[in-house]
Amino acid sequence: MPAAELQENPRDAEMTTPLPIEWDDTVLPFQLDLADVRGRVARLDGVLQQVLAQHAYPPAIEALVAEAVVLTALIGQTIKLRWKLSLQIRGKGAVRIIATDYYGPGSKGEPAQIRGWASYDAERFDPAVDAFSQIGEGYFAVLIDQGEGSVPYQGLTSLAGGSLTSCAEAYFAQSEQIATRFALAFGQSQLPGQDLRWRAGGLMLQHMPEASPLAVEPENKALHESVPGENWTRVNALLDTVETLELIGPKVAPTELLLRLFHEENPRVFAAQPVRFGCTCTPDKVRQTLSIYSAKDIAHMTTPEGIVTADCQFCGAHYSFDPASLGFEATLAPDGSPLPEKSRD
Repeated sequence: MPAAELQENPRDAEMTTPLPIEWDDTVLPFQLDLADVRGRVARLDGVLQQVLAQHAYPPAIEALVAEAVVLTALIGQTIKLRWKLSLQIRGKGAVRIIATDYYGPGSKGEPAQIRGWASYDAERFDPAVDAFSQIGEGYFAVLIDQGEGSVPYQGLTSLAGGSLTSCAEAYFAQSEQIATRFALAFGQSQLPGQDLRWRAGGLMLQHMPEASPLAVEPENKALHESVPGENWTRVNALLDTVETLELIGPKVAPTELLLRLFHEENPRVFAAQPVRFGCTCTPDKVRQTLSIYSAKDIAHMTTPEGIVTADCQFCGAHYSFDPASLGFEATLAPDGSPLPEKSRD
């Protein structure tokens, strides 16, 4: 998507709106009571900037990651997560992987956390060609992990429709049988006196039948029994009128956006969910990942300097380990002390 220039929209002239920071990095849940539809409005600024700052991606790859991050924020906040929702886009083209995670808040009032990264073949990637088309044959996956004691959920759909947004809509239609629409805007923008940075906004509309594994504790179950076709058609027609600067802001607050688009549908909002950039990588988790390898395997991973290194693709953290402390044949504890013989079995 080309860079967005945040110029004042004539429709904003008579409004009094909050400072951008009040709505940046939030997801606002809402319901359209008269249309029997629920949805989310997302505004991402610092989160997206931090996700993209971890790597020096070409602008087209940054745009793909930005699109995936906004979708993740909207979808992740839709369910009552105890732990993690992930989007994974994998292809056989120059763009190989786009992966994002949404970690639900640990308790009420805490922010959710989002991270994301992409892998691509720099030699094959053509910045002059549409980036989505360079993912090639592959799939769009939604994965939900509710933590220990639960069975992970995974749903897949093929890559089609020309964008990650179209893939997400197809996923809900095909895998979950849920009528879903997204309107996203993302790009590099610059406010007066500020540096050029990425901003994004998005709006999600959805009918959530109780049969779906993603339809967890809807705010008002009476509103989810059925959605007459004419209601869904009408709300979609209203969504089609949304403008880029209304989605991204910063002059139009999400509450104002809902009134502009859906004032005749009785929009009702709930508490906004703050989101932050966050990563769960730790040295112990890296050790656990490597615990399946033998001493011989670990030796192949050891550098000429005699260490094993690992880098987190999400946050850029760099880890170094003594190879003798890794794998199921480790002879040293993480602190360097010798392990008892029985601990090595």
